[in-house]
Amino acid sequence: MNVSSKPVRNGLSVDADREIRQQFAAELAVERTRLLYQGSRIPTLFMLLSGLASAVLMWNERQSVWLSGWLLTLVLLAVLRLIQVSAFNLALPSRQSKPHWRRMFLLGAAASGLTLAAGAIALVPADAFIQQAMVFGLIAAAILSASVAYAISLPAFLSFALPCLLPSVSYLLGSGHEMLRGWGLLAAILLVALMVVALQVNRLVQRSLLQRFHNLALIQHLEQAKLQSDGLNLELAHEIEQRRRAERELRQAHDELEQRVVQRTRERDAAGHALSESEERLGLALEASELGLWDWDLVTDEVHHSHLQEIFGIDPQEVTGVLSHLKPRLHPDDLPALRRALVEHMKGLTDGYQIEYRVRHADGHWVWVEDRGRGVDRDAEGRVVRMLGTRRDISHWKNREEEQRLSAMVFEAAHEGIVVLDTDYQVLAVNRAFSQLTGFRAEDLVGRLVNDIVGDRESRQRYSQIRQEFEVSGSWQGELISSRKNGELYPQWLQLNAVRDRQGQVIHIVGFFADLSARREAEERLRYLSQYDDLTGLANRSLFKERLHQAGERARQSGRSLALLHIDLDRFKLLNDSLGHEVADQLLRQMSRRLTQAVPEADTIARLSGDEFAVLLDSYVSLSSLARTASRLLAKLRVPMSVGGHELVVSASLGISLLPENAREISTLVSQAGMAMQHAKHLGGNTFQFFTDNLQACTVERLQLENQLRKGIEQGQLEVFYQPKLCLADDSINSAEALVRWRRPEQGLVSPGDFIGLAEETGLIGAIGEFVLRKACQQARDWQRQGLADLRVSVNISVHQLRKGNLTSLVRQVLDETGLPARLLELELTESQLLDNVENVITTFRQLRELGVKLAIDDFGTGYSSLSYLKRFPVDYVKIDQTFIRDLSVGGEDAAITRAIIAMAHSLELKVVAEGVETQAQMDFLKSQQCDEVQGYLISRPVEAQVFVELLKEQAATLWR
Repeated sequence: MNVSSKPVRNGLSVDADREIRQQFAAELAVERTRLLYQGSRIPTLFMLLSGLASAVLMWNERQSVWLSGWLLTLVLLAVLRLIQVSAFNLALPSRQSKPHWRRMFLLGAAASGLTLAAGAIALVPADAFIQQAMVFGLIAAAILSASVAYAISLPAFLSFALPCLLPSVSYLLGSGHEMLRGWGLLAAILLVALMVVALQVNRLVQRSLLQRFHNLALIQHLEQAKLQSDGLNLELAHEIEQRRRAERELRQAHDELEQRVVQRTRERDAAGHALSESEERLGLALEASELGLWDWDLVTDEVHHSHLQEIFGIDPQEVTGVLSHLKPRLHPDDLPALRRALVEHMKGLTDGYQIEYRVRHADGHWVWVEDRGRGVDRDAEGRVVRMLGTRRDISHWKNREEEQRLSAMVFEAAHEGIVVLDTDYQVLAVNRAFSQLTGFRAEDLVGRLVNDIVGDRESRQRYSQIRQEFEVSGSWQGELISSRKNGELYPQWLQLNAVRDRQGQVIHIVGFFADLSARREAEERLRYLSQYDDLTGLANRSLFKERLHQAGERARQSGRSLALLHIDLDRFKLLNDSLGHEVADQLLRQMSRRLTQAVPEADTIARLSGDEFAVLLDSYVSLSSLARTASRLLAKLRVPMSVGGHELVVSASLGISLLPENAREISTLVSQAGMAMQHAKHLGGNTFQFFTDNLQACTVERLQLENQLRKGIEQGQLEVFYQPKLCLADDSINSAEALVRWRRPEQGLVSPGDFIGLAEETGLIGAIGEFVLRKACQQARDWQRQGLADLRVSVNISVHQLRKGNLTSLVRQVLDETGLPARLLELELTESQLLDNVENVITTFRQLRELGVKLAIDDFGTGYSSLSYLKRFPVDYVKIDQTFIRDLSVGGEDAAITRAIIAMAHSLELKVVAEGVETQAQMDFLKSQQCDEVQGYLISRPVEAQVFVELLKEQAATLWR
């Protein structure tokens, strides 16, 4: 029996109520239209009668036409309405529901209202009260009649009342007659009253219609329900009969089921007893195997497990959910693999779930767990909802696996050869290093006895002896000569150790061996390097000293003479810096071969340091033969050679000392040869010098001078003198060159030629150059403050200052400290120094030029710079060297060179300064050639700062006179 579950309201279901409302909503609209047409006859006739009466009351000759038209319109509207009512009544109910009937009625009502309004506005006289009262009364009566009849529908009422009253009210209220305004006010009140009445009438009609239609629908629904109830009663009677028949069959089945239940109970008791015994045995087995059981409900995430305390050290009450409690304890590196194994099993890709992962123990360490399980229950869609499984702690096995893996890794990765033997000396395993060292692969040796592998008889006897010693002591080590698979012999270091079990019985023998070939070669290499130079193959300093002492002993015993030649290559550091170390090494190797070829009679040829060599001659005939040998050696070294794509000519400086003529001790002999070599280098190089007592005195004096110079710099003994420069354009002193002087307390002024070279050799030139730069800038700034003319001061720069790389920053710092404008500072660098690292000099000059400092090339014409180099240097002045000025004559070569230098410099937009001018003829010639500036003794010697000021004042006085 089917019973509707839909809610019921007022005896009807919601759907039935909705259908009723939809049905009578349409019928209500039709009924409204029917009532409008039925109730419109009387208002139409009343309006027609009112219009006739109003026409009679307002009739006069002047308005006859308008009244006739108005009355005719009313009659026409009334006839049309009556025809419309008759047509509606004759139409079928289905046709009456069409919306055009309603629209036609509303249109007629609006036309009627406008017609009445037109009569009230246009035809009623403005000053006849009696006529106004009667006509307005008749029209109002017609309006009341129609409004009440049309109130059934608010649209119908409004379509009649608003066109009728709104224009009339507006017209009367806006009229100039006070009486008409009164009628307008009355019409407005009438409109409001009619709207109130219409709303009330519409509400009553609406309620009445709704109630009537609802009652009709309810009656209809009750009739349908009665029919349905009769049908359901018949179905119920049929169903009761079927249930009675089913109850009889059920009683019979129940009796049979009781008999089966009794039988199944007996069987279940027996099975339960067996299951209890099985569970007991399973529990004992699980206890023995240390397996923990788990039962996981994937829907609720509940899990039941055993041995959780034993495996994880966790109270089982703390872990009731896999995802909520157990998952946070898993090692993050194992989560992806665990998730993948679970997903594959749940998708049916694997028969079971098995994974090894780590879980954090309660005390903080990680426990390795082996987890096995299987899905035992799935839902209707095939998804796993329950899983059963076991887990156990496998940390011990994991640790053993890790130890075994590390042992295997160490076994294979060891650089030493390892062989594992059993107690019968049969090979069980060899590592990779063993195969690499001996050439035997593992498959060549495994399973074979050591005696079968050893080839010759002597080796077998040796291994038999080793076996006897090993069995006595349990270990053995020593050096052997063994052979590789290809028959090559090699030295081997072998160590045998016994591996014992817990009872102390030997179960394996492990042999470690190393190939000593590389060690022997390394020892030989170290022995060679300890005595010979690796680059040149010559004897090194250590072997040279040993050979020198041996030769000295032989010389003393035999009474013969011994000669030591100390050789140093000229300008080698410049070649090393400019061409690179690789080219320099090739040069040293070729020089070493030339030394060996040039002096075949030498007892020892050694390389002492970078570019210093020594030749030891155990015996010589005479000093002249030594001189010829030295000359031949220097000539051989000076022969051009090709190194790294460069053709080089390298000379050398050579010093010779003799034993016993010059020295009695070996150490003295070495130092004397060094002194002689240094003296040869001071003479310009490419020569040799014998050691003499006078040379030693000069060397000692030079050392003393160096120490005194250092002390003089520290104690402020240096002074700066200034040599004026004369501008030939106006014969005025416009600049000065700053020159350093050393005033020693006892000796007085020291010539620059006596200490500048020494300062360059010892590196003191850097400190001297910085002192002169600061002092000159400070003095020029003082002259500027004293109101003297802006004098440009020139300072010489050494190549040592350029090589340090901080010249630009030093000049910037000094200018900032002294406040001297950069344009008043001029830096001079000799032409020969420009060729020392050209690119570095150009970069530094450009930086100085950007500061505003003036730059000059000193001693121009004495170097080897080309015109292309000169164009690249950003300089302002070129100073002609005094060697060209000293012998200057009109037709001489120096005059031609000077003239060419001036013309070339001017073509490059450079100014020319001539130094060393001592005669008026020289200055006249320079002035005729348009030289820019001159300096020399003709103008003034270098003088102190105060004397230079006096010169400036004398010049100023001369100009004023």
